Amino acid sequence: MLNPEAVYTQTGSPGTRGTCEVCGTTLFRMGATEAHVGLEKPAVTARAAKPAAKKTTKTAAGRKTAAKTGARATSADKTATKSAKATKTAAKSTRSTNGRAKAAASDNGTSRSTGKVGKLVIVESPAKARSVGQFLGKGYTVRASKGHVRDLLVSQISVDVKNAFEPKYRVMNDKRDVVKDLKTAAQSADEIFLATDPDREGEAIAWHLLHAADIDPKKTKRVVFHEITKPAIQEAFDHPRDIDMSLVNAQQARRILDRLVGYNITELLWSKVRNRLSAGRVQSIAVRLIVDREREVEAFVAREYWTLDAELKKQDSKAARPFLARLVKIGNDDVDFTQKSAVLPHLDILEKSSFGVVDVKRGERVRKPMAPYTTSTLQQEASRRLGFSAKRTMAVAQQLYEGIDVGPEGSVGLITYMRTDSMHVSPQAQAEARDFIRDRYGREFMPSRAPQYKTTAKGAQEAHEAIRPTGVSREPDRVRKMLSNDQYKLYNLVWQRFVASQMSNAVYNTLRVDIDAGPEPKNRPYHFRVSGSTVKFLGFLVLYEEARDEDIALDADDGRILPELSVDEALNLIRLLPEQHFTQPPPRYTEASLVRALEEFGIGRPSTYAPTVAVIQDREYVAKLDKRLIPTETGRIVNDMLVQNFPDVMDYQFTARMEGELDEVAEGKIEWQPMLGEFYWPFEQRLQLARKAIPDMQQQEEVGRDCPLCGKPLVIRYGRFGKFIGCSDYPECKHTEPLLERMGIPCPTCHTAHGGELVVRRTRRGRTFYGCSRYPDCDFTSWKKPAPQPCPNCGGLLVEQSRNRVQCIACGTGYRTEDLPPVEEPAATAAAS
Repeated sequence: MLNPEAVYTQTGSPGTRGTCEVCGTTLFRMGATEAHVGLEKPAVTARAAKPAAKKTTKTAAGRKTAAKTGARATSADKTATKSAKATKTAAKSTRSTNGRAKAAASDNGTSRSTGKVGKLVIVESPAKARSVGQFLGKGYTVRASKGHVRDLLVSQISVDVKNAFEPKYRVMNDKRDVVKDLKTAAQSADEIFLATDPDREGEAIAWHLLHAADIDPKKTKRVVFHEITKPAIQEAFDHPRDIDMSLVNAQQARRILDRLVGYNITELLWSKVRNRLSAGRVQSIAVRLIVDREREVEAFVAREYWTLDAELKKQDSKAARPFLARLVKIGNDDVDFTQKSAVLPHLDILEKSSFGVVDVKRGERVRKPMAPYTTSTLQQEASRRLGFSAKRTMAVAQQLYEGIDVGPEGSVGLITYMRTDSMHVSPQAQAEARDFIRDRYGREFMPSRAPQYKTTAKGAQEAHEAIRPTGVSREPDRVRKMLSNDQYKLYNLVWQRFVASQMSNAVYNTLRVDIDAGPEPKNRPYHFRVSGSTVKFLGFLVLYEEARDEDIALDADDGRILPELSVDEALNLIRLLPEQHFTQPPPRYTEASLVRALEEFGIGRPSTYAPTVAVIQDREYVAKLDKRLIPTETGRIVNDMLVQNFPDVMDYQFTARMEGELDEVAEGKIEWQPMLGEFYWPFEQRLQLARKAIPDMQQQEEVGRDCPLCGKPLVIRYGRFGKFIGCSDYPECKHTEPLLERMGIPCPTCHTAHGGELVVRRTRRGRTFYGCSRYPDCDFTSWKKPAPQPCPNCGGLLVEQSRNRVQCIACGTGYRTEDLPPVEEPAATAAAS
C-alpha cells in the first residue's frame, strides 16, 4: 500500500487508506494502527446521526422525509434520487455490495448530493476520479468504472462469424455492482460526461458504459483531456463531443480479431501440445522475433580478426601525453588482418619506421537533444536506466498520470497521458519550458526557436502529445516527499527528458589526425588515424543524457584529448599493440530492444507493448537470463508450429498491415466487418487444415522417479497455478506432488543432520519466499533471497539486503557482493519434495 493514511470511517471505525503500488487503485484496510494514536475520532458518526434525524423530524411529514433522505445520502455511497423510495433502494444496494464504501467515500473522488445527482462524470479509476473531482468542484459527481465493465464471454469465442462478426458482450461478474451503481446514478443525473482515457480503448470503454448502464445518449457527452490539471479539465468540459464510433469500431475490431486468432489457435495448442498455453496475434510475433534471433546466435560462427595500434608521442614535449593511432591502410588497401601471422611481418618494419603527421582536420560536431518520451521510448529508457520491466513502467506512469497529492494543489496529474506514439508538444508547454530554461540555466541554453519533433513510429495514430510533465515548475525534488521511490525515479526521467528536449544543442570540438609511417621519409606506405572530440558547449547535456543501449559499443573518440599537432610534425613510436578480436553474434533481445523492434516493424500499439512483453514470459514461451530474453523449448515448438501452419498470422509485414487497416477503421476510411472478413475466412481454412495435419506433440518431461501409488513414471504437468508433478497414467491415477525449484544452497537449519536444501516457494498470492525442501519437518523460511556463497566469517547463510549487499543471518556481518569470492551458481533444478 502506497501513501498510507490513518483515518476513521463515518461510523467511527479505524482504518488505513492508500493506493495499490501496481495499478493505483484505492485500498482500504480496517483496524487500528500506531498512526491512529492521537488522531481525533469523529464526535458523531453517521449511524448515530441517523436515528437522531428520525427523532427530530416526527413533527412534520415533509421535514421527516427530507431528513431521512439527507441522512441516507450522507451514509451511503450513492446520491439520493428524486424520491425517498429511490434513495432507500440505492443506499441498500450500495451497503450490500460494497461494505467499505462508507469508509472510503472520499477516496472515490465523488461529490455527494441530497437531491438529484446533477452532472455525473464517469472515469476509469478512483485515483483519477479523486483528481478530476477536486477540479470540477460542486455540482459534479465523479464516479469510477474501475476499468472495463463489459467484454466478450470468456467461456466461448463470443463472435458470430456468420452474422457480420457480431460480438456477444456481457458485464463481467466483478463489475455488476459497479454497473448497477452507475446505472442508478445515471438515472438521477441531468447531464452525464464520459471522461475515460483519450485513446481508442478509452473511447470503447465509454461506449460500453453507455450500453451496460443503460445511459441515455441524449444527455450524455464525451470529454477528452490528455493531462489531469485544472486548465485541461476546464477546456475539456467546455468543449464536449459525442462518442467517436470510428475509434470504437477500431478497438472493437482489434478485440474481435485478437479473439478470433487467440481463441482458435489456443484451442489448437491445447489439443496438440499441452494445456495452459495461449496464442495471440501480437504475442506470437514477439515470440517469433526472439526465436529467430536465438537461431541467428546459434548459427553464428565467430571470425577472428586483428587490429594494430601504435602508441605515439610528440618529440619536442615531455609534458604531452602519448596517444594511440590505429592502422587503417597499407598503401591503397584497407587493413584486414584475419590471423596473427598476417600481422607479424609488419611489426618488424614498423619498429624501424619513422612516423609523421600528414593531415590535421579540426571541426565542430552538433548533437541534438532527444525528443520527449513516447510510450515505447519511456519503456526502453526505464529498462536501461532503472531496470524496470515494461509492465512496471506503465503501472507507475498510470499513477503519475491519474494524480498524486502534492500538498496545497491537492491531487494533480504529474504527467500527460502515457499511452502515445506522438512527439507533439503543446505551444503552452514549450513556452513554460523555455521560461524555466532561461531563468535556471541562462539564455544560451535556450534555442532561438522552440524545437519541433516529428513522429517516426510506423503507423503512429495517436493525436495527443508526447509524455511530459504537466508543469515544468514541479521539479522532481520539490515533490519527492509525496512520491514513492518508483514514482520519483520515473517522474524524474520524464521531467529531465522533456526539459532537455527544449534546450540548445550540445557542441563538440572534433580533431582528426592522419599519420603515415615507413622506413624512409619518402616511402611511408602505412597510414594510421586517430580522432578525438571534446565538449565545447554542454547545451542539453547539462541536464540529461540518454542511456547507452546495451548493444552499442562505447565511442572511443568521445572525450579523447589529443596534443597540439601540426602537419609534417615527426612523432616518436613508444610501442606497437597488436590485438586479437572475434566478431560477435547479434545480441539477444532485452525487454527494451524487443519493444523497439515491435515499434519499428509497426506491430502493436502503445497500449499493447507492456502486456505483450509480460504475457510471453508468464506463459513460459520466453525466459529472462541476465536481462536477455531466451526462448524456452515450449516457445520454440509453438513458434515453429504456427510459422508452418499459419504463415500469414506469423508474418511481420502482414501483422503490420493489419495494424494499418485498424488505423483506417479509426479514421473512418473503411468498415470494420469487411476488413475482418478478408482476414478470417482464409484463416479459417488454414485452421481446418492444421487440425488435421499437425501431429500430436504433447510435451511430457519425466522427473526420473516412479509414482508411489501405481509405479508408472512421474511427469511434470501444467495446471491452473503453474507446474506440478503428476502421474503419467492420469486420469487413472491422480497422484500429484509439488514441484520445487531447488537453489543448490544448504538449509542453515537441517542440512548437516538431514540434507535439507533451500527451494523457491510462493504464497497463495504469488509472493516469492525461500524455504527448506523438507517442509513441514523443517520450517526455515526467508523473504530475502539467499546468496550462493557462505559467510566468509562464520560459514552461515548470506541473504540479499539490496542489489549489491548481503548480510549473514547468523553473525550479522554485511558484505558487498563484489567482495565475495566468485561462486558458480548452479542452475535451479526441479524435483519433488
